[in-house]
Amino acid sequence: MVGSRRFRPGGGFGRQLDEYETRVGVPPSTEPPAASHGGLVDSAVYIRGHRFASPSGLAETYRCLQEQDGAMAWIGLYRPDIEQITSLAREFRLHDLAVEDAINAHQRPKLERYGHTLFVVLRAARYDDLREEVEFSELHLFIGPGFVVTVRHGEAPDLAAVRRRLETEAQMLARGPEAVLYAILDQVVDGYAPVVAGLENDIDEIETQVFGGDPNASRRIYGLSREVIQFQRAARPLLSVLDALADGAGSASADEELRRYLRDVTDHLTQVVERVDGFRHLLQNILTVNATLVSQQQNEEMRSLTAASYSQNEELKKVSSWAAILFAPTLIGTVYGMNFVHMPELNWRFGYLFALLLMLLVCGTLYVIFKRRGWL
Repeated sequence: MVGSRRFRPGGGFGRQLDEYETRVGVPPSTEPPAASHGGLVDSAVYIRGHRFASPSGLAETYRCLQEQDGAMAWIGLYRPDIEQITSLAREFRLHDLAVEDAINAHQRPKLERYGHTLFVVLRAARYDDLREEVEFSELHLFIGPGFVVTVRHGEAPDLAAVRRRLETEAQMLARGPEAVLYAILDQVVDGYAPVVAGLENDIDEIETQVFGGDPNASRRIYGLSREVIQFQRAARPLLSVLDALADGAGSASADEELRRYLRDVTDHLTQVVERVDGFRHLLQNILTVNATLVSQQQNEEMRSLTAASYSQNEELKKVSSWAAILFAPTLIGTVYGMNFVHMPELNWRFGYLFALLLMLLVCGTLYVIFKRRGWL
């Protein structure tokens, strides 16, 4: 599992959410959950790691940022409209390609640099316990000198929690936009842990279904395999993003504290990727085992049907044999029962005895023939 990791000034960052939420005097973040309506969900201007202002709109944020030297703005958006994106692009000189990606979404995890601005795409994941499904959402970040813009296209990750943690650690937040980027990366990777646990539980259930002969096991295996592949597509490219940051893609990559933080996130993401790779191989093996068990079950059913058919055939042979034996005297009796005047043997003294002997002879002959053939 992926553990929780936080820096603290002089030796680590942050604490568990329930620890610092109880602290006296901690300013709560106003960022609502992702279920809220689209648009601006939170905007704050920070000076030396402390929240200086909470503007109510983009224009006010721009003005406050221009008036304060050394300030940093963190603007949080949830499914914004084109006008908001255009305003941000004009104010912070965002590249057209990055803006287009942020509007259209459905991008793979990546990191791109446009001049002094970093554009990062992350794929967050959340496990729905009720539906036993993995939900994926997209997060875009614009990181530049003195500003951070986060654009969410789904419910995860919980950026309000990230903001609250950073606001309780002014020394960390004072490191600038890169500290926000790394904290969000940490939140995304931490969010993979419940997904890994949920997928592992689903695989255990599938194994029980397979060996229990559940006919719906194949469909669930295919569905879970698709989720695992999607999870791989979300997590594996993130390793390249982290490697790029470690190689100097971020302007603060020389900060040793952030580099340690980044390496820790990379280590935990590597564990996630390795486990998910193992899940995919395990599901392939389960699918093979399920196909073998289904084939064996079908063979057993075919053998049962063949045995039943053979038994029915044997019974049919017996019925047919006795029907043929009984048909012979019936045929002879019918011929001699037609009562025509000019029939041979009608006036013969031994005609009746001859008919009986003929019936017995024919029946006996048929019985011997059927007996030798195993029909009786």
